[in-house]
Amino acid sequence: MKTIAALLLLLGLAAPVSAAEMAPQPDVPPGHEVAIFAGGCFWCMEPPFDKLPGVDSTTSGYIGGMRRNPTYEQVSAGGSGHAEAVKIVFDPKKVSYAKLLDTFWHNVDPLTANAQFCDHGSQYRTAIFTTGDEQMKLALKAKQELEESKRFKQPIVTEIVAATDFYPAEEYHQDYYLKNPIRYKYYRFSCGRDARLEELWGKPSS
Repeated sequence: MKTIAALLLLLGLAAPVSAAEMAPQPDVPPGHEVAIFAGGCFWCMEPPFDKLPGVDSTTSGYIGGMRRNPTYEQVSAGGSGHAEAVKIVFDPKKVSYAKLLDTFWHNVDPLTANAQFCDHGSQYRTAIFTTGDEQMKLALKAKQELEESKRFKQPIVTEIVAATDFYPAEEYHQDYYLKNPIRYKYYRFSCGRDARLEELWGKPSS
């Protein structure tokens, strides 16, 4: 099934590039840490983290699969095992990992397996890819607390696993919401993302 994002690509609204033009991964400054979250289309996962003071950068990319240096076409077709994800470089003195986890939960549908909103397939699964024992501990705790809150009647299906190799996506995917604001808003609205998030979490605070 073609996703709206893939249709934008086919219509020429997002121009493909070669694997050689993959976006570079930003360096991690001393004292900073990395967090990696998968929550459906990575275009939509950069904005909420970019807003947080203490977040240095967000990079869209692919993780959790079998193929090295996958392309968007390979991942979006399914079968590579990768998930679309966002890699966050942050200063733990300014923003805690717990805050990043809270932001993650409120921007995904944790009740739907192998899909997010209008996008279907394991490449759009929700997942927390931890980069150390402390992150694993905090992520498991956050998931348990959400389950025990009884907010949802359905089980939370978001997986929590140790991070494997992260491959940055092609440059045209990076900061897509800033480079192509009208197309981004069209995709986000057409996909029903905000409507579903409001149904799950209520209206976002201003």
